[in-house]
Amino acid sequence: MPTKTIPYQQTNYFSSLICDYLVEKDTLNPFYGNFPKLENFSKQIEKKQGFTQESRKVLVEAVKKQYINVSISKETRDNIQSLADEKTFTITTGHQLNLFTGPLYFLYKIFSVINLSEKLNKEHPESHFVPVYWMASEDHDFEEINYFNLEGKKIQWSREVSGAVGELSTKGLDEVLEVVKAKLGNSEHAQYLTYLFAEAYTKHKNLTAATRYLANELFKSYGLVIIDGNDASLKRAFIPYAEKELTENLSFKKVTETTKQLTDLGYTEQVHPREINLFYLKEGLRERIIERDGVFYINETELSFSKEEILQELENHPERFSPNALLRPLFQEVVLPNLCYVGGGGELAYWFQLKDYFDEVEVPFPMLLLRNSVLLLSAKLSKKLDKLNVSVEDLFLKQHELKTKHTHRISDIDIDFSKQREHLQQQFKELYTIAKKTDASFLGAVGAQEKKQLNGLDNLEKRLLKAQKRKLADELERLTILQDTLFPKQSLQERTMNFSEFYLEYGDKLFSKVKDSQNPLANKFTVLEL
Repeated sequence: MPTKTIPYQQTNYFSSLICDYLVEKDTLNPFYGNFPKLENFSKQIEKKQGFTQESRKVLVEAVKKQYINVSISKETRDNIQSLADEKTFTITTGHQLNLFTGPLYFLYKIFSVINLSEKLNKEHPESHFVPVYWMASEDHDFEEINYFNLEGKKIQWSREVSGAVGELSTKGLDEVLEVVKAKLGNSEHAQYLTYLFAEAYTKHKNLTAATRYLANELFKSYGLVIIDGNDASLKRAFIPYAEKELTENLSFKKVTETTKQLTDLGYTEQVHPREINLFYLKEGLRERIIERDGVFYINETELSFSKEEILQELENHPERFSPNALLRPLFQEVVLPNLCYVGGGGELAYWFQLKDYFDEVEVPFPMLLLRNSVLLLSAKLSKKLDKLNVSVEDLFLKQHELKTKHTHRISDIDIDFSKQREHLQQQFKELYTIAKKTDASFLGAVGAQEKKQLNGLDNLEKRLLKAQKRKLADELERLTILQDTLFPKQSLQERTMNFSEFYLEYGDKLFSKVKDSQNPLANKFTVLEL
């Protein structure tokens, strides 16, 4: 089976908000800027022309400093230096510091920004476009990132933690390495994966450095630039916005208004804004800042500041102020010459809550692009699908729906009582007419009898279908095993499986095939046969 695409709307795995966005539903227009089409990037470049040379200088110096002691490719080095040029712009994605990259979609995010940058470099040779991975090094949800799945087993790093995850010592990961070694085996590809894990997590002092090394090794040939926002010089540029956050609660007011507009349209609130969307960050500490009666308290600590003191702390130590999920997008857009943010459905949902806030603080709102989603399908599994005469689209159904549909398809008996229902309803139409002419009080009795007989027909159909499923149990079991393999726990493969499982079999071809299969602007789900 060649590579094929499926509209996101037909997969049943994406929210109504994302599906409506992809078809550019008019009611969503106020919540974003330029839609990510090739012809709209010129407009976005114009919006970002105000990004200053001073900002570029700060950015380049910060990134170069972050890459000290990291072996980088010429492509990445050139891209970092190009950020100083007023004609260079970034295409950015962000991701948590998941152990060994975490779920498969990490690859799809990165290749989305790489492929889009390459496409734009061809389309707009007068400018230059750099793919960026923004590390979420200031997150503190350790339980979300401390594991990855390999062949159905959870490979987990257990330890006591506090503060930002990026600053966590890699202590204890040498023990995880032994588990990884045992699980991967000793093939050529397994040896490389083991080497990667060991180099990243036993030779770097913290999780940020380990993740930078790993992502750089995997993607440096494509010129990917990796940026850690937990940087004093970058945060200094964010001081004016952090000050407004502390003194005016501006994001809370604007985001609350926008969120109300979204929920009034029937969409779900993705992130709940707080009065102050900043954390206070120190070694081993990342806690919310809460203001009460003019005093700024650091949650779960004895620390507190007056208004003057906290503003002075911000001026002297901007690195101690950490934006939360709602404020991080603004921070990112302030310090990057960014045109487009590439993210998953959940990420884009909270970006939609931010449009009015960006307008209020006069920061250009980026284009929002749904990252590529991919189902990897081995040739072996593809043959099994063909043998069962099942389309890959069918596998996106709920399992009970899949089994019912397949039973109808392969059954020798036509267990579909639609015609019988129509015939029965037609007969009752005549009975209604007779009852109405005779005595209208009988209409209720006729209706009750119709309902009883239709329910009986439905029940008979279900019983016959159940009996036929038992008769066809062997084939249905093969089908459900196949679906469970490709959709673990009835979830998308990309949300649970790790790249290493496929790298074991395909090696570097995995990366080239994934990259070549993706069109970042297609807005369709990709099924890729390896």
